[in-house]
Amino acid sequence: MDTAPSKKADGSSPASASGRVSIGTVALTVHDIDRVRLFYETVVGLALLSQDGETAKLGTEGNILLELRRDTAARRRSPREAGLFHTAFLLPSHTDLGRWSANALVVRAPIVGASDHGVSEAIYLSDPEGNGVEIYADRPAATWTWINGTVDMVSEALDVGSLLAVGQSADPWRGAPAGTTVGHVHLQVGAIAPAEAFYAGELGLDITCRYPGATFFAANGYHHHIATNIWNSRGAEKRSYPSTGLAEVELRLDAELGERRSLADPWGNAITLAPSPKETTA
Repeated sequence: MDTAPSKKADGSSPASASGRVSIGTVALTVHDIDRVRLFYETVVGLALLSQDGETAKLGTEGNILLELRRDTAARRRSPREAGLFHTAFLLPSHTDLGRWSANALVVRAPIVGASDHGVSEAIYLSDPEGNGVEIYADRPAATWTWINGTVDMVSEALDVGSLLAVGQSADPWRGAPAGTTVGHVHLQVGAIAPAEAFYAGELGLDITCRYPGATFFAANGYHHHIATNIWNSRGAEKRSYPSTGLAEVELRLDAELGERRSLADPWGNAITLAPSPKETTA
C-alpha cells in the first residue's frame, strides 16, 4: 500500500530533513529480459550482479544500479504517457565519458542525442524496449552558476569531437568504472504544478531549475536528482499497471526512516524511500 511521506517532528519533509540524498536502484519492467540486459551490459557498461528467470540486477562493485523485472504479460507503455523519460548514469569523470564515447562507436550504440548542459556533458540513448538512457559526467561543482537558489543549466551542442579525442587517447573502456552511480532520474508527468507539489512540497526536494515544461529537483547542492517534464506527456493520466517501463525509483536519504517506505507520485510512478547505506570503517 502507498503511504504518504510523514513529516519530521520539526515539520520538515523527508528529503529536506536529510543530510544527503541520492538515487539508489532504478527498476524497469521488461518483456525480453535477456535482450535488455545485454544492452545495459554491452552499451552502458554495467556488470551483471545476479540473475534468475524473472529478474536481473546490474551495477558496479556489487552496488545495484538497475533491476530488470520480466513480465511478458505487461502491456507495452506508450511513449506519450507518464513514466520514465530517462535513467541517467553518472560516470566519475570527463575522461570516463570520453572512454565510453569511443567505445560507443565500436559497439554501435543507438545514440539519439547529445548535449552540453553547462553543469554536465550528456549523451542520450534508448534501450531495446524504448526506455530512455543518459550517460553523463558532471563538470566541477565549483564551475556551476547559481542565482537565487537555482542553477544555470543550458542545452547546447556537445563537442563530441573533443570528447572522442579524450577517450581515444586514454586507456580503453572496460565497463562502467568504480564510482558510477545513477545520478538522476527524469520522469514524464501530466502537469507541472502537481509534480512540484509532490517532489518539492511532499518530499521536500529543492527546485533547482525550471525550463519551459520541466522542473528539476535536488538536495544537498546538486543540480538535480529528479526531473519532471510534460514534453511528450502533457495531460497524462495516472499510469495503468501492469505495464512495461519504470517500475520503481529508490530515493536514498540520510534520515531516520526506519523501514523502507513506498509511495507514488500523482501519476503512479513508484518512489521508494530508503536509508542511505551506512559507511563502514576498518
